[in-house]
Amino acid sequence: MDFIKEIRERAKTSLKTIVLPEGTDERVLKAAEIIKKENIAKVVLLGNQEKLKNLAGDINLSGIDIIDPELSPKLEEYANLLYELRKHKGITIDKAKELTKDPIWYGTLMVKNNDVNGMVAGAAVATGEVFRPAFQIIKTAPGIGVVSSAFMMIVPNCEFGSKGSILFSDCAINPNPDAKQLAEIAMSAAKTWAVLMDDKPRVAMLSFSTKGSAQNEMVDKVVEATKILKEQAPDLLADGELQADAALVPSVGSSKAPGSTIAGQANILVFPDLNAGNIGYKLVQRLAKAEAIGPITQGLAAPINDLSRGCSVQDIVNLVAITSLQANLS
Repeated sequence: MDFIKEIRERAKTSLKTIVLPEGTDERVLKAAEIIKKENIAKVVLLGNQEKLKNLAGDINLSGIDIIDPELSPKLEEYANLLYELRKHKGITIDKAKELTKDPIWYGTLMVKNNDVNGMVAGAAVATGEVFRPAFQIIKTAPGIGVVSSAFMMIVPNCEFGSKGSILFSDCAINPNPDAKQLAEIAMSAAKTWAVLMDDKPRVAMLSFSTKGSAQNEMVDKVVEATKILKEQAPDLLADGELQADAALVPSVGSSKAPGSTIAGQANILVFPDLNAGNIGYKLVQRLAKAEAIGPITQGLAAPINDLSRGCSVQDIVNLVAITSLQANLS
């Protein structure tokens, strides 16, 4: 069974409720139909009911809840919730009501109020529009101060990682995390791995140095992050600083980092900054013809995931399945 098929099958066992706020996007409507038909999750669409049904055409939306935020009986309740959460920042109740009518804000408030288990958005709006309400309303998970991202890289004909599956983090959000943030990214990545894979996370904190082979402040950051990680998550299999080959290749790992429980065995690679992470995943995706599944958002108190505006229908379906699995651990 391939990775995506397995993710979808596992999502069916818990049947979480996921809100899709961009109901006026035809791709979202087609994805909702597939999700309902395959019983991957319960879906709530946001938008004007008449407009959505006219746009749907032959798309079957029967059995799918459609909510118009502007006409919702919960508008007042959600606006009050937003006001209470943000009044210390100067928001007025009128401004809260105005924002709550926006589908992205309304969907985020549904997650906060536990009326749904997660949200997937971004097919029609920019990343900032998805995460602005998420940061203000959902905030980060306990013990985590930074939201980050991960890509599951499925590399064909590869013996490294877990039979060619390797998680890369952070590749999309944090330009230059400090040591504490880097440790938190590693903890979030381990949680993401636990959600997606039936295998123990083994985390490598990457650098251009292995165990003191180079001296530089950039190396020092990774060394300090590894120390913090081991203090805060002592049961997590993690080590650093490691070069990529020492992290993945057993013979290189045993040579460069003898005695390490991670060297040559890593299935999670934590990059020291966004330059390295973004370049790294794109190189593997193109040169190794790997499938890059993501970005998967991690570190929020409840699962909210961002789509590319160029996403396909299947991308939406897959991210809903992943979001459903994340909801099991949130």
